[in-house]
Formats: sequence, C-alpha cells, structure tokens
Amino acid sequence: MNKKIKLLAPTAGEVINLSDVSDPVFAQKTLGEGFALKPSSGEIVSPVSGQVVMVAETKHAISFKTAEGMEILIHLGIDTVELDGKPFTISVKANDQVKAGQSLGKMDLDAISAAGKENTVIVAVTNTATVLADIELKKGQVAAGDCAAVVTLKEAKQATKNSKESKYQATAKAIVDAVGGADNVKSVIYCFTRLRFTLKDDSIPNDDEVSQINGVLDVARANNQYQVVIGQTVDDVYDEVIKLLGPDFAVQEQTGTVDNSAAKQNLSFGGKIKNAFFQLIGVITGSMMPVIGLLAASGMLKGILNILTNFCHMSTNSPTYTIINAMGDAAFYFLPLIVGFTAAQKLGSNPVIVAIIGGFLIYPDLVKIYASGKFSYFLAGVGINANFFGIPIHIPQYTYSIFPMIFAAWMAAKIEPWIKKWMPVTLRQIFTPLVEIFLVGMTVLIIVGPVISFISEGIATVLQWLLTVNTALSGLIIGAFYQVLVIFGLHWAVIPIIANDIASTGHSVLNGIVSVTMIVQGAGALAVWFKTKHNPELKGLSLSAAISAAVGITEPAMYGVNLKYGRVFITSSIGAAIGGLVNGLLKVDMYGFTGSLIGFPSFVAKAGQGNPNNLLNFWIASIVTIIAAFLLTYFFGYQEGDATSPKQAPKKKNLADL
Repeated sequence: MNKKIKLLAPTAGEVINLSDVSDPVFAQKTLGEGFALKPSSGEIVSPVSGQVVMVAETKHAISFKTAEGMEILIHLGIDTVELDGKPFTISVKANDQVKAGQSLGKMDLDAISAAGKENTVIVAVTNTATVLADIELKKGQVAAGDCAAVVTLKEAKQATKNSKESKYQATAKAIVDAVGGADNVKSVIYCFTRLRFTLKDDSIPNDDEVSQINGVLDVARANNQYQVVIGQTVDDVYDEVIKLLGPDFAVQEQTGTVDNSAAKQNLSFGGKIKNAFFQLIGVITGSMMPVIGLLAASGMLKGILNILTNFCHMSTNSPTYTIINAMGDAAFYFLPLIVGFTAAQKLGSNPVIVAIIGGFLIYPDLVKIYASGKFSYFLAGVGINANFFGIPIHIPQYTYSIFPMIFAAWMAAKIEPWIKKWMPVTLRQIFTPLVEIFLVGMTVLIIVGPVISFISEGIATVLQWLLTVNTALSGLIIGAFYQVLVIFGLHWAVIPIIANDIASTGHSVLNGIVSVTMIVQGAGALAVWFKTKHNPELKGLSLSAAISAAVGITEPAMYGVNLKYGRVFITSSIGAAIGGLVNGLLKVDMYGFTGSLIGFPSFVAKAGQGNPNNLLNFWIASIVTIIAAFLLTYFFGYQEGDATSPKQAPKKKNLADL
C-alpha cells in the first residue's frame, strides 16, 4: 500500500487550490502539486519533518527534503523577492533538521500589503512527477501546524547516489544538446529554480522538446535569456551542465550580479579608477558591437555617395542623392535609439523603454530647437535655447550620440527595481514605462546633455588656443586625444569651430588634424586584419571597419576592433599623434568637410589661395600616419591570442525570479 504523508499548514489561514493563485507558474503547477493559503497570521512553521535544503537570500522562499524523498518549497507571498527580505524573519538555515510544526520564523503581512504585494503562502512538492501519486486538500480555515493536505507517495524505490547523479547528468546533457550544444552557448547562470542560458542563436531550441526533457518543468524566454525551469534541484543540474560546457561558462547568480566586492576592496585608489574605466569601455564596446556591421555598411554607402558627388558630378539636390544619403545616414541619425536598445540589453534595463527615450531625444521638434541656433542667453558658455515649466534649459544635439544613451540605460537599470518596489503589480504595465521614460528622459535632456555640452565647449576653447600657440604641438596633442573625445561625445563643440573656419576663411587646419585621427582608426583595424589568421569573424570585421574608416566612418573600427582590444586603440592614438605632428609641421590645410582618405579633394588648395603643395603634404602626412599606426599596432598593439580569451558571462542587473 502506498504511503500517505500529511502536509501541515505553514501558517494560519484559508487553504485554497494552487489554480486560484495569481502567479501563473504556481497556478499552472509548473513547480509541482501543492496548495496555497490566504494567511491570517504571520507565524511560519515547517509543513514537514526533514532537512532544510535552501533559504533564499531574500528570505521569501524555503525548501526542504524529507526522509521519504519529497522536495517541498514554501514560497512566502507573490513577487516578494523584490522586497529584499525586509518583511521576513527566518530562524533556520540550510542543512538544519526540522520537525513538522516547528517554528521557522515570521512574515510581516502588513509590510507586504503596504508594498503592494500579495501575501499568499504557497506550498509545492517540486518533485511531484517522481514521488507523488495523489494529493487531497483539507480546504477551509486552518491553524498553523494543522493538516492542510494529505499526499500519497508512489511506491518507494531506493535510488543510489550513482543513479541520482546519472539522472542529473542525463537531464543536463539533454538540455545542452537541445539548446544547440556548447557552440551555441555564450554563458549559463542559475537562480533559485531556473537555468538561464545566454545563447548565440536562441532560435535553435524547440520549447516543446525542451519542456519534455525528464527533470525539466517548463521553459521561458525573458531578459534575452533562455530559461529552463528545473525546481529545487537546479544547482545539481547546473553542476552537470558546467561539467559538460567547461568552467569558463560558470557564473553562479543569486542576486543578479557577480560579487567582486572583495577583489575591488584590495585595489588601490588608482586601481579602482583603472578598473572603473575599463568597465566603462567594456560597456561602451558591448553596447556598440551589435550595430558595428550596420555602421560599417552605412559608412561604405556614404563613401560611395562621396565618390558619386566628387567624381561623377552627382548633384546634392537630386532625388537620387537624397535617397542614397538617407539610406546611408539613417543608422547614424537614429544611433541614440539603436544604442539605447543595445545598451539596455547589456546593462539589464528594459530595451524598448530605453530605445523610446532615444527616440524622444532625437524627436524632430527637439532637433529643430538646437538647429535653429536661437539662444536667449548663455550660462557658463552653454546657450539656453528652451525652457521647461519656466526653467531655462539647454537642449543639445543628440543625433549621432552614444554616451548619453549608455547613461540612460544605466540609470534605467538602477530605477527599475525601485519602481517595482512601490508600484502595484496591476499598474506596472502602463505606469512603470511612464515613470521611467519621464525620469530618465528628463535627466538626460536637462542634466547629462548640457553637462556634456559644457565640457565640450571648454575643450573646444582649449583646442582653439592650442592652434594659436604652435601648429605642430597642437597637431600632436589633438591627434592623440581627439578620438577619445568622440567616444564620450565631447567632440560636438569642435564641429561648429571647423564650420565657422571654413565659412569665414575658406579653410580649416583643425579639420585636417581631425582627418588624421580618422585615418589611424582604419590603420589600426587594418593591422588587426593583417595579423589575424584563425578568427574569420574578426578578420572580416576588421577589414570592413578599415574600409569604412577610409571613407570617413570610424565607429566600426573604433568600437568593433580598436577599443575592444584596448592596446590597439592606444597604439592607433600614438600613430595619430605622430600623424598630427607631421600634419602640423607641414601645415596641412583643409578646404572642405569630408575627411579621411576619401576626402582628399578637400585638401586641394583653391587657385591663388594657400599652399599649392597642400594635397601632396596631405598624402605625405596620411602615409606617415598609416605606417606609424599600422606598425605600432602590428608589433605592440595586437596579438591573435587577444581574440581568443575565455568567454565571460554577461552581468545581469536583476532577476525576474519566483
């Protein structure tokens, strides 16, 4: 005869069916059979005798294992993981032995309700398929420790340790095979009940097939992860998955981020600054990588357009020019929207919301305010061109910008958990985006953008002063650091200076130096292409990036190759300093806007004006620049082993856990 076991009520209240619970994971019995209670008391007792397997860090969930092999989960409230354990006082810990009815602690029902969460308590037998034959609920009001359900166990089969390990191995192997094997896995992490895969191609797994794997309860796709719901044995399956994939894929995750606090505390102040800088560069390049191919293609298209206008006499007023220009310029014009989406994916905020913030910043009417050039007055060098509820503000140009959107994604990742803490679940779908768009959008528009404009104006002033001191020295300094300004969007104030020079004098020495910095980005990428032998993906990217830089579009080379392999950016910048020095010594002038190699017609001196050898000097400076950057990168900036470093699992800001 099959054995019957009593499950006690973990708190006083009304016993209800799991199907009546608002959380679909429990209501659909994804985690197994069980029951729920509408609590009338905050006292929590153990529903069974056995061993405490796990107490969640946020104290909202406790799991047990009984002598009969049942695995029991108590879940205190719905979505209470977001309360960081504040309403709970738990007196037991993992590996403690408990008796049925023994006190486990308390939950503050008022605090849970005040936070807008449901206080429903759930008890689930998470290995239902293995041990449970039947369950009978005792519905109605019960006291803590009363019988709430009677379960009938399947006939006991003593499983040896080896068979237990085989079960997890078989589950892990089936899952890895189903998601496309190790070649399709970027990283895998686990939380309280789920394996969370980041895949290269998430179209490979068949959800129905994965959910049928023995040991898998369900699958879900969320937060750019392929989530496989396992239940309480998730850590056992995870260990077997890592044995199959290798330790480079392993990141254990309970709170959503890797804890490097101990390592950071051992760093000096300079080390912490260096660490923070490289983390920032990692976020910037990670946010840009998904769109590098698009930018390279767009850059080549704009290069073709330059050839058509400079050598085939295509009119810039023709519809053909307008159509091709729009096609090539769209990726750059809407870059804030695109980068907002990719940066949010990198930092763990909502990609759609951050992309909408990018769309807000480049909304045509806002662009018109900046483009009009109408400033009521200047505050610390920044022109006030609008007001918000009567407050004077400066609206800068956000088209083509990157850094403000990375800040927006970072800020959104910080405030999303805060909004969830106080926003009732029923209102989140509408009001969370509303609050987030307003707070983040206005912070970027009113604070971040003007701050960047202020810094840009200061840098532009310094550059103008440098040019009056010594052309060669200014060429060296500007050449070395100009592309650093581009990374952070601090170069925008330089462009009006160049435009003013060309409009008033017909030429610009500063623009000639800027052109050198564009050339070196391509030279650095070209050296990477030349030296790469065994990485076809990088070889293709570096060549296309080098061509794109030659036609004046440096983003693919800078973000896709040079910054990603940091020394390449440094050696390229040293090459730019050398090229800028030569440019200054030869006093290379520029008579148009289009720079880099494709822009050589801009260096042809007008009849009777300027140095008749200016174009020759441009080619001398350009060749010196290319040779310097190429050789420095080839010998000191890049080794092919740099492109084959172990995979790093992406950090995640927050877990949508049970």
